[in-house]
Amino acid sequence: MIIRSVSPEERPAVSLPLQQYAFTASPGPGFPFDPRYHHENAVLAAFDGERALACATRIPMTQNVRGRVLAMAGVAGVAAAPDARRGGHVRALVDRHLADAVAEGFAVSALYPFRTSFYERFGYVSLPEPARVTIDPASLTPLLRADLPGEVTWHPVADAYDDVRDLHTRLQRTTHGVAMRPAGNAAWVREANESWAAVARVAGEVVGALVYKITGHHGELAGGPLLAVDPHARALLLGFAARHVDQIDTVTLTPHPADRPELWSTDIAVTAAVRSTPTDVFAPMARVLSVPGLAGIDVGTGEVTVAVDDPLTGGTWRLRSDGGTLAVAASDAEPEAVLTGHGLSALVYGVLDPAELPVRRFAPTLPAPVADRLRALFPPVTPWLVEPF
Repeated sequence: MIIRSVSPEERPAVSLPLQQYAFTASPGPGFPFDPRYHHENAVLAAFDGERALACATRIPMTQNVRGRVLAMAGVAGVAAAPDARRGGHVRALVDRHLADAVAEGFAVSALYPFRTSFYERFGYVSLPEPARVTIDPASLTPLLRADLPGEVTWHPVADAYDDVRDLHTRLQRTTHGVAMRPAGNAAWVREANESWAAVARVAGEVVGALVYKITGHHGELAGGPLLAVDPHARALLLGFAARHVDQIDTVTLTPHPADRPELWSTDIAVTAAVRSTPTDVFAPMARVLSVPGLAGIDVGTGEVTVAVDDPLTGGTWRLRSDGGTLAVAASDAEPEAVLTGHGLSALVYGVLDPAELPVRRFAPTLPAPVADRLRALFPPVTPWLVEPF
């Protein structure tokens, strides 16, 4: 087996057939590929002679981790030929991508798994899956009677693309977990122009956006992430959806995982559903790639010395709050706790309480006083990845 990089021009013949076989109905046309939107990606493939056995893509992205925007390696397009599966090819590709990402200075990584347990072997930990919210638009009509300054305008997504991306960028600066593709990689959304965009403004400033499609008359207003800077902006967008009450039967969208849609309006008719199965998992996963790279993220109080048992982030580290931001230093002191890479990532992303780490085998043991100190240093916070990739 030889592993090498695959250029954008090679991908239609090398990696794309493997990805289409793995992720689309086949035989069939698969999904379109335009190399203009893939030059920023790093694609590796494993070869037996001239034949590609497996492939994997790394997208150079960014992510807000507890208040600081860090370089994030997005892993995607991981696929293998059916007669080459379970041969270690994908493992070798992912290992190479992660090693390269560390060498290039990426602090964190995220992906959407085909199976959680597979990527857990690489040190990834699950993030919350945002609920898919289904709303009866008639129950949103009271919002139209509310005195809400501002307006919502309706556009083809190509016309509103810059406004939506600018809002996404602004939300990333303030929202834990929000990731973004690089500009060139994301531009296909504008060029494809296959969706609508509702854009909320107050005093001329964009404060909310919802990209969506209409499935048909008496069908569904199928929206993506509900991007809003505050409840006022959210209400403006929901009011826009309510204006479709005679056209559609349901509104679907994805809010922040910590949101409570049942409290958005009086008498709202809403269902919030989270779907997760071992082989059909949509919840993202993430991991830390560099402990020193976390310096400066927002934390609570206190300090603790931990040993991390992980091929990428292994070592003994002194983690300390310096006026509310994290200070990191390698340490020769006796560690107060031993964490796996998953355990460290779970604390950094705020998805598990320290007491849960031994239950998940992310720490052999964790004395209660140490758990208290880790809890104080890494208080709970809910991440929202937002970006699909």
